[in-house]
Amino acid sequence: MAKPETTVELTQQIKASARELGFDLVGCAPADPFAREQELILEDVRRGYFSGMSWITPERVKLACDPEALLPGAQSIVGLGMAYAYPDVQQETPSPPAPGGSGGSGPPTKTQGRGEGGRPLRGRVARYAWGHDYHDIIRPKLVALGRRLTELAGPETRNRVFVDTGPLVDRAAAVHAGLGFNGKNTCVLTGPHGSYVFLSAILTTVALQPDPMLSKDCGSCTACIDACPTDALLGPERLDANRCIAYLTIEHRGSIPRELRPKIGNWVFGCDICQEVCPWNRARPRGVHPEFAPEGGAGEALDLAEVLSLDVDGFRARFRGTPLTRPKRAGLLRNAAVAAGNLGDPAAIPALLGALQDPEPVVREHAAWALQQLGPLPADVLAAMKGVQEHETDPAVRAELDQAVVRGWP
Repeated sequence: MAKPETTVELTQQIKASARELGFDLVGCAPADPFAREQELILEDVRRGYFSGMSWITPERVKLACDPEALLPGAQSIVGLGMAYAYPDVQQETPSPPAPGGSGGSGPPTKTQGRGEGGRPLRGRVARYAWGHDYHDIIRPKLVALGRRLTELAGPETRNRVFVDTGPLVDRAAAVHAGLGFNGKNTCVLTGPHGSYVFLSAILTTVALQPDPMLSKDCGSCTACIDACPTDALLGPERLDANRCIAYLTIEHRGSIPRELRPKIGNWVFGCDICQEVCPWNRARPRGVHPEFAPEGGAGEALDLAEVLSLDVDGFRARFRGTPLTRPKRAGLLRNAAVAAGNLGDPAAIPALLGALQDPEPVVREHAAWALQQLGPLPADVLAAMKGVQEHETDPAVRAELDQAVVRGWP
């Protein structure tokens, strides 16, 4: 590839190199501050919508919205996207079980950890996490593209890459580079692949030809806002992260608020509801990157009994190289317990009883809650729970066991 003689030629060559590396979307923008995005995010911080994420401070927000502060001398942003949406089997998130659960007064008759027809009790995984960890796939490609940029523009070029780990607001970079527009669910909606796209960016000291921003919006559609089971979407581009299923099952540490547990359904990692109902995601091309296929990673759903049985070594071995290590073992087992309770199937009882012996209090707490959703329970199960209660020292776990054993069923 010949050395470019103009900014337009350089930009075209960089875009061609990005596509050769496997990026489905690429665009460029001036490295100007993200004034609109900064105002919106700071308002959300003031309203407490990120109260569970202590690292999102006004100072960090201002830094994340100022490309030149992140790379002194930055002139351009290269916005990039890789599609990841593989077809699924259209598993539905179940409605919360009716009061009293679906179990009878006798012992469960189904195979341990298996529901109707002997199928495993399954917990859903957000699409982006079905395959390998995208950070490990995309970052080397960004580094290679940055190296190519330096080769073309000259050795004095300086670059900085971002793939959801640095402070740059990747959604703002993508919108400014013309990859898509802001959806009401806070996702970037792109023309070719909807919102099922991994976003990344390169800041560079090289001047590149900018792409126009898209002049599209969601119009009067409120499908995502209406569908959110926890009411986390408060309005267009307004998300209370403290109520978001994705936040609760991935970033949140400790106990999930009791009033939100039934609304999580059988999601064990992330949530796709606001994307699944979005008309912009209909009839979009599916991902073609095998790294993100469910066969290569955790898959689209997990066997809840298996997850609840994993020790530390088993957890590491099962999910190494996938995004599901993010909530750590305690968080994922906590989520599996909630999902099992929401499925309302007494086949989960043996696995949940086992989880009452887990060394992590947060796992025991949510297992005790989940068992309550399956009641009325057999006498031997209640006896087992009472035996655990007599030796339990964690107050949150004891409170859940009290509700089940002492105060009776809700």
